[in-house]
Amino acid sequence: MIFDELRPYADASERDKLNELGDLLEQDRPVPRAGFRAELGAHMRQLESQQRPAWRPKRLKLMALSYAGSGVALLLIAALGVSGAGPLGN
Repeated sequence: MIFDELRPYADASERDKLNELGDLLEQDRPVPRAGFRAELGAHMRQLESQQRPAWRPKRLKLMALSYAGSGVALLLIAALGVSGAGPLGN
């Protein structure tokens, strides 16, 4: 592992130490057992093959209108505040 992005910030000895540490961490990282990896892969393939219906809220239109309405109300309050006439303006 070579850290080229460290070139302008670290001298050669620091880069070498960091490269050694990176290589050591990469080589000694724990890896799950082969059996577990095989089971996980099979499970993931099974999940991918299943067709799940797309999730949709029960009252999507009402939810969208309420979000839009509250956004407009907040924008109006902010506009009043900026003009100095609203509850937040002084």
